[in-house]
Amino acid sequence: MTTHEDLQDGAALLERMIAAAIEAGAAILEYYASDFEIRSKADESPVTAADHASEAVILARLRQAAPGIPIVAEEEVAAGRVPAVGRAFFLVDPLDGTKEFVQRRGDFTVNIALIQDAAPALGVVYAPARGWLYAGNVRTGEAFRMRIDEGSRTPGPRERIRVRSVPDSGITAVASRSHRTPETDDFLAKYRVAELVSIGSSLKFCLVAAGEADLYPRFGTTMEWDTAAGHAVLLAAGGSVVTPEGAPLRYGKPEFRNSHFIASGSVPTPHAGEPRHPPERLQ
Repeated sequence: MTTHEDLQDGAALLERMIAAAIEAGAAILEYYASDFEIRSKADESPVTAADHASEAVILARLRQAAPGIPIVAEEEVAAGRVPAVGRAFFLVDPLDGTKEFVQRRGDFTVNIALIQDAAPALGVVYAPARGWLYAGNVRTGEAFRMRIDEGSRTPGPRERIRVRSVPDSGITAVASRSHRTPETDDFLAKYRVAELVSIGSSLKFCLVAAGEADLYPRFGTTMEWDTAAGHAVLLAAGGSVVTPEGAPLRYGKPEFRNSHFIASGSVPTPHAGEPRHPPERLQ
């Protein structure tokens, strides 16, 4: 059972979240290797039995670990089961990037986050098909990744991750594979972009957190369970996630719907309407 002290530090609870994500990822991979039915939810987004199997694992494990903390989970919300939330609550996306899963591209993740006082505190992002797990503890400023052996579910050594300084040659930007918008392109025109990487799910946050990319602007609809875990990893790694107006992205909003946002390592993040920066601002 999680105590008040556990929430203050977060280390013990983060370990339970990591274990839940690994178990949920194993459940997903059982479906990934076989034929599965694809259904559409009310918003026309796809859902599969893998989404539900993953969520069932996570709900059970989080309720054991922290029985007093509400859990806002994507498929639970879709079914109309939305708990009242207070200062602390979990956000769960059991299979972020279902389109990637359905097309067997591998860029899907399990996302588990703890929110405290409207901000991410702990986050786990696990990409089971890729075998990488990312985790972050914002309070302690620790972010790391590790390989997960698919057969044994055994985690490898933990590698500390940190955002990088902006390369002199220009930034690496990441964008959604499925939700690229003209607004995204307009925003990126403000920067000297050396490389643009398209990748699915919350792995975009993780690339920035690990110093493999520098900027992830999102000008499109997302839900809080899509972003909270990756947001926590990036914050713990020294990055930031702000609205186009420059305010921190907060959680517990009406319908758990996000505004547009800009996730960054060490790149300055201007208001979306500001003029293009001269190149020297990025060096």
